[in-house]
Amino acid sequence: MINGELIVDNFAGGGGASTGIEMATGVSVDIAINHDPEAVRMHQANHPSTKHYCESVWDVEPVSVCKGRPVALAWFSPDCKHFSKAKGGKPKDKSIRGLAWVALRWAALVRPRVIMLENVEEFKTWGPLNRRRYTIKSKQGETFRQFVKQLTELGYEVQFKELVAADYGVPTTRKRLFMVARCDGKPILFPEPTHAPRDREAVRSGRLKPYVPAYTQIDFSLPCPSIFDTAEEIKKKYGIRAVRPLAPKTMERIARGLKKFVIENEEPFIVQVNHSGAKSDYCTSMNSPLPVITAKHGFGVVEPVLAPALIQYHSETGGKEVRGQGLKEPVMTLDGSNRYGLVTSFLSKFYKSGEGQDIREPLHTITTSAGHFAEVRAFLIKYYGEGTGQDIKEPLDTVTSRDRFGLVTVNGVDYRIVDIGLRMLEPKELYGCQGFPEDYIIDYDLTGKKYPRSEQVKRCGNSVCPPIPEALVRANLPELCRRKRMPNMRVVEESTGQMMFG
Repeated sequence: MINGELIVDNFAGGGGASTGIEMATGVSVDIAINHDPEAVRMHQANHPSTKHYCESVWDVEPVSVCKGRPVALAWFSPDCKHFSKAKGGKPKDKSIRGLAWVALRWAALVRPRVIMLENVEEFKTWGPLNRRRYTIKSKQGETFRQFVKQLTELGYEVQFKELVAADYGVPTTRKRLFMVARCDGKPILFPEPTHAPRDREAVRSGRLKPYVPAYTQIDFSLPCPSIFDTAEEIKKKYGIRAVRPLAPKTMERIARGLKKFVIENEEPFIVQVNHSGAKSDYCTSMNSPLPVITAKHGFGVVEPVLAPALIQYHSETGGKEVRGQGLKEPVMTLDGSNRYGLVTSFLSKFYKSGEGQDIREPLHTITTSAGHFAEVRAFLIKYYGEGTGQDIKEPLDTVTSRDRFGLVTVNGVDYRIVDIGLRMLEPKELYGCQGFPEDYIIDYDLTGKKYPRSEQVKRCGNSVCPPIPEALVRANLPELCRRKRMPNMRVVEESTGQMMFG
C-alpha cells in the first residue's frame, strides 16, 4: 500500500502491467488476479509480496478483497483476441468480449480513484454479435460507447488514446488503446512521446530521441545454424535442436528477406571489430526499435558485421573450415588468405506474409507462439570473379544461372553470399524488446521449478509493455511515485541447490 491506498491489477498475466506500475511507484501491486495458473506462477516469482488470486475476475469480490481500504488504481487488461484483427474472420466469443465489464463492477463497488484499461485498438468497435457470432457492422462501437457512458454515469471522467510503445523508448512498435478514467476531479494526462523515427525533424533537432533499435536486445553471440544443415548436423555442431528441412514458405520468406535487407539494402550496417578489443560501440547505422511483439513468437534479426564468421570458405588452393568468433573478441590472426567476410543479419517473421524486418527498427508485435521470430544471417566473402568465393551448397546454385548470385557491394567492395544461418529468437530477447527489465524472471517459478519455453513466450506475447503503464502512472498519479524499483534477485541455496528469490 502507498499512502494507505491499494493498487490492483486485474488480468495480471505474467506481470507486464504490474511491473510497469512497480517501475513507477517502486513497490509491487497489492492485489493481482488471473485465471491462468502458469501466468500466476510467473507473476509470483517477480512479485512475491503481492496477494494473488488464481481465479476468474468475476469470482473475485472487490469489497471482500479490499477489506474497506481505498483503491488508488485499478488496472484492467481484458483478453483482446476476440477484438483483434489478428482473429481474422473467425466467430467471436461474447463472454470473452464482455470481460471488460468487470471494470464497471469495481467502479461501482469500491470506486478506485483511477481506472486504467488496455486493449487492442479494435476495442473501440465493441458491439453486439449476430446469431452466428460475427460482428454486426452497422452496430460496431455501440457496446463500447455504452461502456464509456456507464463509467461516466458513475462519476468518472473518461478519456482514451492509442499509444505506440516505440514512442516511449520500447524496442517494439506494439500499438494499443489505453483508457484512463478518474473520479477524484484531477485532470487526465497522457504522457508525451519521448522517442520518434530517426528521420523525423523532432529527432534531428534533438527534441526527441530516436527509436530504440531491435538489435539492442539481440544476442549475436548465439549460434545461427545454416539453413542447409540437417537437424542431425546442427545437433552435433551446436548441441541444439532445430527444425530442418525448413518449409517451402519459410525458405521463400528468407529469400525475400535476403533480397530486401542484404542484396538491395541501400545502407549496409557494419559492426566494427577492434584488434585491441576497445569498448566503443561496435554497431553503426542500426537505430530503430523492434516491430510489435504479440503472443505468437515470429521474428528474426538482420545485422551487418565484419567478422571471420564463415561456416565454410573455399579458396583457389582448396577448402578450409573457418570457425566464427564473437564480435567483442580481437580478430583472430590474419594471414595471406581472405577468410574474413561480412555477416548481415535481419529479423524474419514466420506468420502471415512478408519477408521480415530491418533490425534497425523496433520489433513487430510479439505473439504467444514460440516459433514466429527468427534471426537470419547471411555470410559473405569478397568476390573477385568466376570461381572465387563459391556458394557453400548446391541450393544456392539452383537459384540463379549467373555466378554473381547474391552480390552485395559495401563501400565499393563486392561481397558474395556463401551461407545463410537461421535461429529463432530466445524468450529473453523477446522480453527485452517488450520493455521488461533485465532482471525479470521468466524461466523459473517461485519454487525454482523450470518454466517451459512455450509458456515464457506466451506470457510475453500476452503482456503489456511495462514502460507504458509506468508512463501513465507517473503522469496521472505522481504522488505514488516516490521510490525506486528494487531489482529482482535470485540465488541458489547451497544446502538444497534450489533457486531462491528475493
